[in-house]
Amino acid sequence: MSDIQSPKESNTPVSPRVAKTDEQWRTELTPEEFQVLRKAGTERPFTGEYWDTTTEGVYECRACGQELFTSNAKFDAGCGWPSFFAPLAEDRVRYIRDSTLGMVRVEVRCAACDSHLGHVFEGEGFNTPTDQRYCMNSVSLRLKNT
Repeated sequence: MSDIQSPKESNTPVSPRVAKTDEQWRTELTPEEFQVLRKAGTERPFTGEYWDTTTEGVYECRACGQELFTSNAKFDAGCGWPSFFAPLAEDRVRYIRDSTLGMVRVEVRCAACDSHLGHVFEGEGFNTPTDQRYCMNSVSLRLKNT
């Protein structure tokens, strides 16, 4: 998705501030969390904890606790995953070109620990300030009530 204005695609490896081995992550995360966060898996739609939540708060990375999105940026995209029109700040996430599954997408990762969060899409016609949909996995997030 080369036309996404705000997110910058990058295949350049970065050094995460939180660096752990797979064995360390396995002891801290459930098997489902590990599969999604560390192996770029995807939870099934309409099954995650936050896909239809309207509770106010801040969504943080389930792996490292970095604040990523606010409930003010969350909207109902009807896709079965939590959707946001923008991250809390651009430096909270990083973007990677993802050409798996026979399509080109932009993967979104936590900038602090390099955990997989989901994908960002653009130009789908949602009535949001950015016309972007950050389609995140619930299992990658934890809602902190404010």
